[in-house]
Amino acid sequence: MKARKKNLIIFTDMDGTLLDSEYSFKKALPALELIKEKKIPLVLCSSKTRAEIERYRMRLENTHPFISENGGGIFIPENYFRPEILGRAPGTRGSGDYIVIKLGTDYAALRKALEELRSEGFDITGFGDMSSTEIAALTGLEISEAALAARRDFDEPFKFKGDETALRKLLQRIRSKGLNYTQGELLHLTGNNDKGRAVEILKQLYKGQYGAVVTAALGDSPNDIEMLKKVDYPIVIRKNDGSCNPQILREVEGCIKADGPGPEGWNRAVIKLLETMLL
Repeated sequence: MKARKKNLIIFTDMDGTLLDSEYSFKKALPALELIKEKKIPLVLCSSKTRAEIERYRMRLENTHPFISENGGGIFIPENYFRPEILGRAPGTRGSGDYIVIKLGTDYAALRKALEELRSEGFDITGFGDMSSTEIAALTGLEISEAALAARRDFDEPFKFKGDETALRKLLQRIRSKGLNYTQGELLHLTGNNDKGRAVEILKQLYKGQYGAVVTAALGDSPNDIEMLKKVDYPIVIRKNDGSCNPQILREVEGCIKADGPGPEGWNRAVIKLLETMLL
Protein backbone atom coordinates (compact mmCIF):
# COMPACT_ATOMS: atom_id res chain seq x y z
CA MET A 1 0.00 0.00 0.00
CA LYS A 2 1.32 3.44 -0.87
CA ALA A 3 1.80 5.79 2.05
CA ARG A 4 0.40 9.27 1.58
CA LYS A 5 3.07 11.92 1.44
CA LYS A 6 2.12 13.50 4.74
CA ASN A 7 2.38 10.13 6.52
CA LEU A 8 6.14 9.72 6.07
CA ILE A 9 8.26 11.07 8.94
CA ILE A 10 12.08 11.18 8.65
CA PHE A 11 14.38 11.36 11.68
CA THR A 12 18.05 12.09 11.13
CA ASP A 13 21.30 12.29 13.01
CA MET A 14 23.49 15.23 12.05
CA ASP A 15 27.28 14.78 12.53
CA GLY A 16 28.63 12.20 10.08
CA THR A 17 25.15 11.72 8.62
CA LEU A 18 23.44 14.84 7.31
CA LEU A 19 26.68 16.79 7.89
CA ASP A 20 30.14 15.94 6.62
CA SER A 21 33.45 16.43 8.43
CA GLU A 22 33.31 20.14 7.61
CA TYR A 23 29.76 20.39 9.00
CA SER A 24 28.27 20.98 5.56
CA PHE A 25 25.01 19.51 4.21
CA LYS A 26 25.61 20.76 0.64
CA LYS A 27 25.74 17.25 -0.87
CA ALA A 28 22.31 16.49 0.62
CA LEU A 29 20.57 19.49 -0.97
CA PRO A 30 18.71 17.60 -3.74
CA ALA A 31 17.04 15.29 -1.20
CA LEU A 32 16.41 18.16 1.23
CA GLU A 33 14.63 20.11 -1.52
CA LEU A 34 12.54 17.06 -2.39
CA ILE A 35 11.53 16.58 1.26
CA LYS A 36 10.53 20.23 1.48
CA GLU A 37 8.58 20.06 -1.79
CA LYS A 38 6.62 17.04 -0.56
CA LYS A 39 6.06 18.60 2.90
CA ILE A 40 7.61 15.64 4.71
CA PRO A 41 8.59 16.33 8.33
CA LEU A 42 12.34 16.12 8.84
CA VAL A 43 13.18 15.79 12.55
CA LEU A 44 16.78 16.57 13.50
CA CYS A 45 17.89 14.17 16.23
CA SER A 46 21.40 14.90 17.44
CA SER A 47 23.90 15.03 20.26
CA LYS A 48 24.08 18.74 19.47
CA THR A 49 22.60 21.34 21.82
CA ARG A 50 19.40 23.26 21.28
CA ALA A 51 21.43 26.35 20.32
CA GLU A 52 23.44 24.42 17.74
CA ILE A 53 20.41 22.74 16.21
CA GLU A 54 18.52 26.02 16.00
CA ARG A 55 21.30 27.46 13.86
CA TYR A 56 21.06 24.52 11.44
CA ARG A 57 17.26 24.68 11.42
CA MET A 58 17.57 28.26 10.18
CA ARG A 59 20.01 27.24 7.46
CA LEU A 60 17.77 24.34 6.46
CA GLU A 61 14.57 26.39 6.75
CA ASN A 62 13.31 23.56 8.96
CA THR A 63 10.17 24.25 11.03
CA HIS A 64 9.63 20.80 12.52
CA PRO A 65 10.29 19.47 16.04
CA PHE A 66 13.84 18.51 16.96
CA ILE A 67 15.58 16.31 19.51
CA SER A 68 18.64 17.63 21.30
CA GLU A 69 21.54 16.09 23.22
CA ASN A 70 20.97 12.39 22.53
CA GLY A 71 17.29 12.44 23.39
CA GLY A 72 17.59 14.71 26.42
CA GLY A 73 14.96 17.13 25.17
CA ILE A 74 12.23 17.27 22.53
CA PHE A 75 11.46 20.77 21.26
CA ILE A 76 8.11 21.20 19.52
CA PRO A 77 7.22 24.52 17.89
CA GLU A 78 4.12 26.20 19.33
CA ASN A 79 0.89 25.16 17.56
CA TYR A 80 2.64 22.38 15.64
CA PHE A 81 0.43 19.61 17.04
CA ARG A 82 -3.21 20.02 17.99
CA PRO A 83 -3.56 20.77 21.73
CA GLU A 84 -5.45 17.56 22.43
CA ILE A 85 -2.63 15.55 20.80
CA LEU A 86 0.14 17.32 22.68
CA GLY A 87 -1.72 16.86 25.95
CA ARG A 88 -0.87 13.15 25.83
CA ALA A 89 2.87 13.80 25.89
CA PRO A 90 4.78 13.30 29.16
CA GLY A 91 6.29 16.19 31.09
CA THR A 92 5.61 19.01 28.64
CA ARG A 93 6.39 22.61 29.54
CA GLY A 94 6.70 25.89 27.68
CA SER A 95 10.09 27.38 26.80
CA GLY A 96 10.11 30.40 24.53
CA ASP A 97 8.75 29.41 21.12
CA TYR A 98 8.57 25.70 22.01
CA ILE A 99 6.76 23.11 24.00
CA VAL A 100 9.56 21.08 25.60
CA ILE A 101 9.46 17.45 26.66
CA LYS A 102 12.33 16.95 29.06
CA LEU A 103 13.71 13.41 29.20
CA GLY A 104 17.30 13.98 30.30
CA THR A 105 19.08 14.66 33.57
CA ASP A 106 19.89 18.27 34.40
CA TYR A 107 23.33 19.30 33.23
CA ALA A 108 24.37 20.41 36.73
CA ALA A 109 23.85 16.87 38.03
CA LEU A 110 25.93 15.45 35.19
CA ARG A 111 28.73 17.89 35.92
CA LYS A 112 28.68 16.91 39.58
CA ALA A 113 28.94 13.23 38.64
CA LEU A 114 31.84 13.94 36.27
CA GLU A 115 33.72 15.78 39.00
CA GLU A 116 33.14 12.84 41.35
CA LEU A 117 34.54 10.46 38.75
CA ARG A 118 37.61 12.64 38.35
CA SER A 119 38.12 12.67 42.13
CA GLU A 120 38.09 8.87 42.00
CA GLY A 121 41.13 8.97 39.71
CA PHE A 122 39.61 8.81 36.25
CA ASP A 123 41.31 11.11 33.74
CA ILE A 124 38.15 12.61 32.32
CA THR A 125 37.59 16.07 30.80
CA GLY A 126 34.16 17.35 29.84
CA PHE A 127 33.01 20.25 27.71
CA GLY A 128 32.27 22.07 30.97
CA ASP A 129 36.03 22.04 31.70
CA MET A 130 36.95 23.50 28.32
CA SER A 131 36.95 26.92 26.75
CA SER A 132 35.25 27.49 23.39
CA THR A 133 38.71 27.48 21.81
CA GLU A 134 39.50 24.07 23.31
CA ILE A 135 36.13 22.65 22.20
CA ALA A 136 36.78 23.98 18.69
CA ALA A 137 40.21 22.34 18.60
CA LEU A 138 38.74 19.02 19.75
CA THR A 139 35.74 18.97 17.43
CA GLY A 140 36.77 20.99 14.37
CA LEU A 141 33.95 23.48 14.99
CA GLU A 142 34.34 27.19 14.45
CA ILE A 143 34.83 29.00 17.76
CA SER A 144 31.40 30.63 17.48
CA GLU A 145 29.81 27.21 16.99
CA ALA A 146 31.89 25.71 19.80
CA ALA A 147 30.39 28.35 22.10
CA LEU A 148 26.94 27.04 21.16
CA ALA A 149 28.10 23.47 21.81
CA ALA A 150 29.05 24.52 25.36
CA ARG A 151 25.49 25.64 26.13
CA ARG A 152 24.35 22.26 27.37
CA ASP A 153 21.18 21.11 29.12
CA PHE A 154 21.12 17.29 29.30
CA ASP A 155 24.36 15.71 28.09
CA GLU A 156 28.10 16.12 28.78
CA PRO A 157 30.53 15.10 26.02
CA PHE A 158 33.91 14.13 27.42
CA LYS A 159 37.32 12.80 26.52
CA PHE A 160 39.02 10.07 28.54
CA LYS A 161 42.66 9.08 28.84
CA GLY A 162 43.30 5.48 29.77
CA ASP A 163 43.48 1.93 28.46
CA GLU A 164 40.56 -0.38 27.72
CA THR A 165 40.52 -1.76 31.26
CA ALA A 166 40.30 1.73 32.75
CA LEU A 167 37.56 2.65 30.28
CA ARG A 168 35.51 -0.40 31.29
CA LYS A 169 35.87 0.58 34.95
CA LEU A 170 34.80 4.13 34.15
CA LEU A 171 31.69 2.98 32.31
CA GLN A 172 30.81 0.64 35.18
CA ARG A 173 31.12 3.53 37.65
CA ILE A 174 28.87 5.69 35.48
CA ARG A 175 26.23 2.95 35.57
CA SER A 176 26.63 2.55 39.32
CA LYS A 177 25.74 6.23 39.75
CA GLY A 178 22.42 5.64 38.01
CA LEU A 179 23.59 7.40 34.86
CA ASN A 180 24.25 6.27 31.32
CA TYR A 181 26.76 6.87 28.55
CA THR A 182 26.73 6.76 24.81
CA GLN A 183 29.30 7.15 22.07
CA GLY A 184 29.33 9.16 18.88
CA GLU A 185 32.40 11.10 17.88
CA LEU A 186 32.99 11.50 21.64
CA LEU A 187 31.85 9.71 24.76
CA HIS A 188 28.79 11.31 26.36
CA LEU A 189 27.57 11.22 29.96
CA THR A 190 23.76 11.15 30.05
CA GLY A 191 20.80 10.36 32.23
CA ASN A 192 17.99 7.92 31.47
CA ASN A 193 17.46 9.14 27.94
CA ASP A 194 18.36 8.09 24.43
CA LYS A 195 17.36 9.00 20.91
CA GLY A 196 15.02 6.03 20.63
CA ARG A 197 12.84 7.06 23.55
CA ALA A 198 12.49 10.57 22.13
CA VAL A 199 11.72 9.25 18.64
CA GLU A 200 9.00 6.97 20.02
CA ILE A 201 7.29 9.89 21.77
CA LEU A 202 7.28 11.96 18.59
CA LYS A 203 6.05 8.99 16.57
CA GLN A 204 3.02 8.72 18.82
CA LEU A 205 2.32 12.44 18.52
CA TYR A 206 2.51 12.24 14.73
CA LYS A 207 0.17 9.23 14.77
CA GLY A 208 -2.30 11.23 16.83
CA GLN A 209 -2.06 14.11 14.38
CA TYR A 210 -2.11 12.20 11.07
CA GLY A 211 -3.27 8.67 11.76
CA ALA A 212 -0.99 5.89 10.54
CA VAL A 213 2.57 7.01 9.83
CA VAL A 214 5.59 5.43 8.20
CA THR A 215 8.96 6.32 9.73
CA ALA A 216 12.57 6.33 8.59
CA ALA A 217 15.78 7.26 10.37
CA LEU A 218 19.37 7.82 9.28
CA GLY A 219 22.43 7.54 11.49
CA ASP A 220 26.04 6.42 11.55
CA SER A 221 27.14 5.84 15.18
CA PRO A 222 26.27 3.66 18.19
CA ASN A 223 24.30 6.51 19.77
CA ASP A 224 21.90 6.20 16.82
CA ILE A 225 21.07 2.54 17.47
CA GLU A 226 18.00 3.10 19.66
CA MET A 227 16.63 5.63 17.16
CA LEU A 228 17.14 3.21 14.27
CA LYS A 229 15.36 0.44 16.17
CA LYS A 230 12.20 2.53 16.48
CA VAL A 231 11.50 3.14 12.79
CA ASP A 232 10.22 1.21 9.80
CA TYR A 233 13.18 2.08 7.60
CA PRO A 234 16.49 2.20 9.54
CA ILE A 235 19.30 3.50 7.33
CA VAL A 236 22.97 3.38 8.32
CA ILE A 237 25.26 5.96 6.72
CA ARG A 238 28.71 4.77 5.69
CA LYS A 239 31.99 6.16 6.98
CA ASN A 240 34.40 7.84 4.56
CA ASP A 241 36.23 4.53 4.08
CA GLY A 242 33.00 2.91 2.90
CA SER A 243 32.39 0.85 6.02
CA CYS A 244 29.29 0.85 8.22
CA ASN A 245 29.41 0.81 11.99
CA PRO A 246 29.51 -2.91 12.88
CA GLN A 247 27.56 -2.45 16.12
CA ILE A 248 24.65 -0.93 14.21
CA LEU A 249 24.68 -3.81 11.74
CA ARG A 250 24.66 -6.33 14.59
CA GLU A 251 21.93 -4.71 16.66
CA VAL A 252 19.50 -3.13 14.21
CA GLU A 253 17.36 -5.66 12.37
CA GLY A 254 16.73 -4.94 8.71
CA CYS A 255 19.21 -2.08 8.55
CA ILE A 256 19.59 -0.51 5.10
CA LYS A 257 23.11 0.51 4.05
CA ALA A 258 23.33 3.90 2.37
CA ASP A 259 25.21 4.12 -0.90
CA GLY A 260 27.91 6.51 0.22
CA PRO A 261 29.24 8.41 3.25
CA GLY A 262 27.86 11.45 5.08
CA PRO A 263 25.49 13.80 3.25
CA GLU A 264 26.30 12.15 -0.08
CA GLY A 265 25.01 8.80 1.16
CA TRP A 266 22.18 10.56 3.00
CA ASN A 267 21.07 12.19 -0.23
CA ARG A 268 21.04 8.95 -2.19
CA ALA A 269 19.30 7.02 0.58
CA VAL A 270 16.53 9.58 1.02
CA ILE A 271 15.87 9.89 -2.71
CA LYS A 272 15.69 6.11 -3.00
CA LEU A 273 13.36 5.96 0.01
CA LEU A 274 11.04 8.55 -1.51
CA GLU A 275 11.00 6.72 -4.82
CA THR A 276 10.07 3.53 -2.99
CA MET A 277 7.48 5.11 -0.71
CA LEU A 278 5.83 7.78 -2.84
CA LEU A 279 6.25 6.94 -6.52
